[in-house]
Amino acid sequence: MSGGSRLAVLIDAASTPPDVVGGLFAEIARYGTAQVRRAYGDWTGPDLGHWTGQLLERAIQPVQQFVHDADRNATDAAMVIDAMDLLHSQRFDAFCVVTSDGDLTRLAGRLRESGLTVYGFGDRSTPRAFVVACDRFVRTEGLRRPRRLDVDGAVADRLRAAVDATAGSDGWASLATIGNTILDTSPDFDARDYGHVKLSDLLAATGLFDLDRRSPGDGKPDVVHVRHRQAAQHPAPRVVFRS
Repeated sequence: MSGGSRLAVLIDAASTPPDVVGGLFAEIARYGTAQVRRAYGDWTGPDLGHWTGQLLERAIQPVQQFVHDADRNATDAAMVIDAMDLLHSQRFDAFCVVTSDGDLTRLAGRLRESGLTVYGFGDRSTPRAFVVACDRFVRTEGLRRPRRLDVDGAVADRLRAAVDATAGSDGWASLATIGNTILDTSPDFDARDYGHVKLSDLLAATGLFDLDRRSPGDGKPDVVHVRHRQAAQHPAPRVVFRS
C-alpha cells in the first residue's frame, strides 16, 4: 500500500490507551490517508475520560456503545457492522483495526478475503490468531516509547531463511522481497523492535549479510540487494546473539 491509499481506522478505545494515539496516527500516515476515524466504547462512563483530548485533536468520531452486564462483545459487534458498511461502500483500499482483543480475528480475515489490506494494532497481549490474520501488525507499546529487543538466534534464523527463500542463482535477493517474505509469515515483525528504523539497517547491524545499493537509472530510486556475507571477501565481525 502506498501513501495515497484510502484508509478506514476503527479503534477499540477500551483496549487502546490514549497515550499511544499520537504514535498510532503517525504510523498510519505511512500507509495512507485516514479518511474515516472512529473510536468505539462506552463514552458515558469514567474509563474513557482520558480519551477526550485525543478525540478532539485527531478528529476521531466517538461511537457510543453501551456495555451491558460487563459484556464488551457489543463494541466488537458495532465495529464489525460498521466495517462491513464501509467495505461495501468500495471507497477504501485498507482498514486499520486497533484492538488487543482477539474477537475481531474473523473481521480481519473477512476484509482480506475481499481484497483489502488489513493493518492491525494492539499490545503484546493480543492473541496470535488476530496478529496473523492481519497483513501487517504493529505493537502499540512501540508507538509510546523506543523499543530495544535483543537480536537473538531465532531472529537471525528468520532473516537468513528470508534471504535463502528469495535469493536468485547469484545469491542476491532484493530487500523489498525479503521484507515481504518475512511479513508473510510474521506480520508483527518490525525492525524498530531491535532499535533500527529500517530493515536494511537491521540486516547490516547483524554482520551476517552483505548489502549492495544499486541504481536502476532513469532517475529511479536505488534498489538494495542482500546476500549472506561472503567470509572470504569480507571477514565477518564477531557477533554475539543473546537468547
